[in-house]
Amino acid sequence: MTYLTELLRQVSGSLLRNKLRSFLTMAGIAWGLASMVLIVAMGDSFKEGQRNSTKQLGQNLVILFGGRTELQAGGQRAGRRIRLNLADAAFMRREAYMAKTVAIELEGELKATSPYNSGSFDVSGVEAHYPDLRTLPMGEGRLFTEDEESAGARVCVIGKDVKKQLFASRPGTVGSQISLNSIPYRIVGLLADKDQNNSYSGLDEKKVFLPYSSMARDMPPKENYQPGNLTEILYQPRPGVDPLDAERQVRRILGRAHDFDPADENAVYIWDTVDDQRQVDALFDSMTVFLSFIAFVTLSLGGIGVMNIMLVTVSERTREIGLRKALGATRSRILADFLVEGTVLAFVSGFLGWCVAFGLSSLLKLVKMPDMFPGLPVSWETTGVAFVTLTVIAILSALFPAWRACALTPVEALRYER
Repeated sequence: MTYLTELLRQVSGSLLRNKLRSFLTMAGIAWGLASMVLIVAMGDSFKEGQRNSTKQLGQNLVILFGGRTELQAGGQRAGRRIRLNLADAAFMRREAYMAKTVAIELEGELKATSPYNSGSFDVSGVEAHYPDLRTLPMGEGRLFTEDEESAGARVCVIGKDVKKQLFASRPGTVGSQISLNSIPYRIVGLLADKDQNNSYSGLDEKKVFLPYSSMARDMPPKENYQPGNLTEILYQPRPGVDPLDAERQVRRILGRAHDFDPADENAVYIWDTVDDQRQVDALFDSMTVFLSFIAFVTLSLGGIGVMNIMLVTVSERTREIGLRKALGATRSRILADFLVEGTVLAFVSGFLGWCVAFGLSSLLKLVKMPDMFPGLPVSWETTGVAFVTLTVIAILSALFPAWRACALTPVEALRYER
C-alpha cells in the first residue's frame, strides 16, 4: 500500500510539474480511447437500427415474386411469365422442409367508403397466420381468424392512414361498417402506428387487409388475374438452416411446378431479408474496422506522447535514479517504478476518455432517437477490447523509458547535469 501511495504521488507530482504537457498527453490518450469506443458503438447502433427497420417488415422474412424465364427448360421457351398460385404454396408447405412457415398474399386496389369520407387504398388478401411472418401490431381490435378466412367472411383490418382518411379522429372505428368496392365489410381491427421505412408493396398503415378468400371472391385484381393466382408467397427459413439452402430448395420445387430451370434466377424473384441483413452487417463491420483503425492510430499517437513525457521524466530524475541505485535499489525495481508510472498515466487518461464516451451514450438514452439510429450502446465487449488495446499501447510506450532509466549506472546518473 505504501509503494502504491508513493507511486501515485510520483505520478501526480510529475503531471503537476508540467501541466500543459501532461494535459496534452492525457487528452491524446483520452480522445483515442473515446473515439475507439464511440466508433464501435456507432457501428453497433447502425446495425441495430437496420435490424429494427427489418423487424418492422418481418423477422427472417423471404418474399417470392413471379418473374420471367431467361433459360429454356422442360421443352418450354424462354421469356415465359411465371405466375405464382395456391398450388405453389401447397407444394412448398408439403415439400420445403427447410421453410418453417409459408403464407400467401394477393394484392390490388379498392375504393373504401365510410359514412364520413372515401378514398382509394391498396388492399392485401392474406391468411390468418400472416402476422407470424409479417409485423402487424394491432392498435385496436384483432386480426381475422382462421374460421373467418376459411368462410370468406367480410371483415377487414385497416391501417392508421386509412382510418384517418375514412374516420378522421372519430372514436369507435373497430366494429364500424364500411363499403369496399360497394360491398359492406366490418372493421375488426386497427393497426398500430409503426415507423416503417421499407416495404415491397406499400406501407402497412396505408393498406386494408382482408381474408384471402374474401378478396379473391369479391375484388380480385383486374389485370391478368386467374383464379388461384397470388402476388407473393412469403416464408421463413427454419432456425439453424442456411437461408441460401432454403432458397435453392424452394427454387427446385417451383421449377418443377412451372417447368423452369432452378438456376434461372429471373423466373422467380426472391427478396431475402435475412441475406440482406447479413450483407448490411458485413458493410457496417467493415466500416467499423476501418474507423477503429483510425482511432487506434490516434490512440497510438497518444502512446507516443506518454513515451515522450516518460523520457522527460527519466531525464529530470536521472540524479534521483543514481542516488537510489547507490543506496541499493535494483534494476528491476527502477524498471517497475517507471513502467508502472507510465502505465498508470495511460490508464488514468484512458479511463477519463471512457467516461466521456459512456456519458455521451447515457445522455443519448434520454433523447428520443430514430429507429435507424437508436443511440450509442457502449457494450462491455467494446470496453474490454478498448482497454486491452490501451494496455498493450501503455506498456509498449512506457517500456523504453523505463528500460533507459534502469540501464543507467549510479556513477553516470550522479554525474548527470541538465
